[in-house]
Parts: sequence; structure tokens; C-alpha cells
Amino acid sequence: MKEKEKEPPAPGPRQNYSVAVTARVLPLHPYLKAQEKPITNIFDTSKYGIFQLGNGLAKTPQMGWNSWNFFACDINEDVIKETADALVSTGLAKLGYNYVNIDDCWSELVRDSKGQLVPDSKTFPSGIKSLADYVHSKGLKLGIYSDAGAFTCQVRPGSLFHESDDAKLFASWGVDYLKYDNCFNLGIEPEKRYPPMRDALNATGRTIFYSLCEWGVHDPALWAGQVGHSWRTTDDINDSWASMTTIADLNDKWAPYAGPGGWNDPDMLEVGNGGMTYQEYRAHFSIWALMKAPLLIGCDVRNMTSETYEIITNEEVIAVNQDPLGVQGRKVYSYGPDDSLQVWAGPLSGQRLAVVLWNRGSKTATITTKWDVLGLESSMSVSIKDLWKHEYVSKNSVASFGARVDGHGCEMYIFTPSTVTHSAF
Repeated sequence: MKEKEKEPPAPGPRQNYSVAVTARVLPLHPYLKAQEKPITNIFDTSKYGIFQLGNGLAKTPQMGWNSWNFFACDINEDVIKETADALVSTGLAKLGYNYVNIDDCWSELVRDSKGQLVPDSKTFPSGIKSLADYVHSKGLKLGIYSDAGAFTCQVRPGSLFHESDDAKLFASWGVDYLKYDNCFNLGIEPEKRYPPMRDALNATGRTIFYSLCEWGVHDPALWAGQVGHSWRTTDDINDSWASMTTIADLNDKWAPYAGPGGWNDPDMLEVGNGGMTYQEYRAHFSIWALMKAPLLIGCDVRNMTSETYEIITNEEVIAVNQDPLGVQGRKVYSYGPDDSLQVWAGPLSGQRLAVVLWNRGSKTATITTKWDVLGLESSMSVSIKDLWKHEYVSKNSVASFGARVDGHGCEMYIFTPSTVTHSAF
């Protein structure tokens, strides 16, 4: 989350990395043990950095809930406990949504006399340790928020120059996840401000997920793979079609840099917050899943509509996001007015492909993809399963496939070549 009062520092010099998709054999990711060659070779991951934290987290993108998009600063320990309860009672926890992440505004406005962070006595009177114990008792994990600056974005104490003390404190509380923001950063380059917290977290001996929220200012995909488990590639999302589509495009350019252990983060989900239509939210969730983005619910899970619940509990779409091959899907073809008819795709384990036909226009249209766009031989026979209808729409498509797609909507499929045994999808 980003401060509104201050502008971020001007980006420093950047190395001229190319992120163009090239025709090459997909290399195995560091944590992928299976010697499996994907069915297609057009999804380049050659820029993926070797993950350095070495604590085994983030083999797939993180899933859970974050307080900011719906509650902003209006949070307290009861909201967090009730959210943990709701994640369990709705079945979301069983689907993998296991991080309960507190965002900004949990602490007092100043540190105590010993220089330590202190939970807000009015909103978190029982303390974070007690809250972590409660969340853990539900089989879930607790996340907390700080900032790689003098203050957080809402002007609470930041952790810059306090990394060791704060990391020890978080670990002593039983924290499992740290979102680390970028406000009031004193003009110090993020490449210098974020590694100290990595080292401090490692030194605690506790396994803590490290989520860098650097807003994409210094292109963190180029360096953050050696620092954290995920890195924000964009400015903050808001609950609108314009914001969501813009952010999807910005995140897309960094696809070759994502993989098991470290993920591009286009910000949290807005599904269920009311600013978009059902079709737009379904597209939002589908594209985030395909892009291997963190799936962090941003609505009030205590009060969800049936449509919101339907979207965020689609197990087949979640399975695309959590696929162990860990290759970020990307935009592979677009055409039509303003390139509004788009094909996004990415390889999956089991020699399969996930394909999204996304209509960025306002009117219903047919979107067609040819096999060569997907890196498939034109003569290859493919079975196609619709992940929103939960049914096979074709058992033997050859050369191309098309479907009618509502305006601002998408359709999402699994393509399985006929030579491959069908999965249990």
C-alpha cells in the first residue's frame, strides 16, 4: 500500500534486460524435481533468478487474505479472528487460502521507550502473539505489515534501520509472513533497503514469507528473486476494470522472471468489493491465476455474495495457479479493435496448457486461437476442458479453437494433447 502524500524516488539506472519471448526449451526451475519437459517451448523462463532465501517457501504462489483492500485502517483483532473463522467455515482454508495478513495500522504511532514496535492498545489490546496463537489454532498462518522506510504509508513506525529488532519481534510473536512496503524511504534505493530485512528474517530461525511491496519502481523482477518470495511489479490496484487491466499488462512483461520460490505480484484481489461486474471479476481471478500471481483475497470474507464465493472457490482455476511447474502464463496473441481480443496462455505440468480467451472490449465477440500461437503443432489433437463450466467442450480439436466471450469477460480452458492421459480435473 502506497502513501498518497509523497512521490516515490526517481528510478535509478536500470540494466537493459530483454524480456522478449523466445523459442527455446523451457529449463527446469530450481525447485522442480520432476524431469518433465513442457509440451510447448515458447514460454521463456530463462531470466528466472535462483532463489536465495532457501527456506522452502513459495514453491507455488501464496494464497490467503489481506485486510487492506476492504478495511484499510479500520482493523482490529476481532476482525482478524472473525476472518480466520470465516476462512475455515467457508472452506476457503481447505482450498489453500491459509495466510491471514494484517496490513498497515496495527501498531501504535510511536515505538516504546526501548525502541520496539507496539501493537495499538485500542484495536489490538491482546497483542499480536495472542492473535497469532488464535490464527494458528485454526490451522492458518498470520501475516503482518511493515515498511522499508522511516514510516509506514499511514505514518506508523517503519522498519528501516530497525530490521534486526523488528524481525526478532515478529518471530517471537509467531508471525509467518511479512509484507514490506516502500513509503517514506528517505530516497535510498530499494536494492539497498530490502536485503537487510531478508537477512534479519533469516537470522531469526523462523520460516517467514517475505513479500516485497516496492511498487515496481526499480523493476524488482530484475533483482528481487535473490531477496524475497514475491515482489510487487506494479502500483496499487483499485477496484476498477481500468486498474485491473492496466496492472495485468504491466505484470505480463516480467513473466520470464517468475518461478518456484519467487513470484511477480500484481497486487491483491479485488473480487467481491463491488467495483466490477461478475464477468470482470471472473476475468480478474482467471488472469491472476494464470499469471501465477499471489491469490490474496481482498474482500470481507465474513459477508460474501454467492457470486464472489463461486469465483474464488473455483478449484480448477486455483489448480492452474498452484501448478508445480510454476511457469507464469502470459499474453501470447491479441487482435481486433484496440487489440481487445486476447489469448493468454501458459504451460502446466502433465504436458498441458492453460488458455484464457479474454475479451477486453465491451461487446460479445468470438475469440479464436491457432495452435502455432500456443506453441503446438497444427496437426495435434487436443481435448479442451472449460474451467468455468466444469465440462469438456471438445475431445479432439485440431489446428484452432474459438469461443464466444462476453464483453469484459473471459473463458478459461485446459488443453490436453491426445497423447497425454487426462488429469483428474
